[in-house]
Amino acid sequence: METSSKEGSVALLENESVLGRHSIPTGQTARQLVPALAQLLGDRGIAAGQIHLIAVSTGPGSFTGLRVGVTTAKTLAYAIGCDLVCIDTLDAIAAQVASAAGVAELHVVMDAQRRELFLGRYGRAGGDLGSTAASWQRQGPTELIAAEAWLAQLGPQVLVAGPGLKRLADRIPSHVEAADAQLWEPRAETIGSLAIAAWKSGRRDDLWKLVPTYIRPSYAEEKIP
Repeated sequence: METSSKEGSVALLENESVLGRHSIPTGQTARQLVPALAQLLGDRGIAAGQIHLIAVSTGPGSFTGLRVGVTTAKTLAYAIGCDLVCIDTLDAIAAQVASAAGVAELHVVMDAQRRELFLGRYGRAGGDLGSTAASWQRQGPTELIAAEAWLAQLGPQVLVAGPGLKRLADRIPSHVEAADAQLWEPRAETIGSLAIAAWKSGRRDDLWKLVPTYIRPSYAEEKIP
């Protein structure tokens, strides 16, 4: 399940194969997530009890979307009795973006509102700068940064991606390369693939302790005296 963005999605995977996928219209996650999951399973004739693993994105991203997605994932994992693995949303976007020759660093950004961005920085994991075969490795925790400050610090050899670029695409410096816009949004099938890899390596997340990654309180929470 991917519900951190305005446009959510759900996918059904068997090992590395995507058996089906449904998009959730903008702003309808709370109402459409469970029906989308039911349709996804129904289309393939799969019962909920056949699921071995539930994967969910945990943010950063939309406060409402994350609450709905994580709560649904935890509830289903408990009801079915299956394993649960959560995936960082920025990591999922990074996994969708291939490295490019001459690029040393990837910045993934999501809109944090208030003219700020959630920023994940990634360095090349293997391969020299002339290679396009390198993967990305996370460099530090997610940052909350003013959009203007981020734009000002962008140097050469940086590749950028993420839904946070939608409002800033025409302001990206000419010396900075942007990934294909079709890869900016996190995808449920990417969440699933990363979770399966983590699950096969032995990872299991505690559904009782799992909470979304909000980074900061909501605007309403900040107003509480």
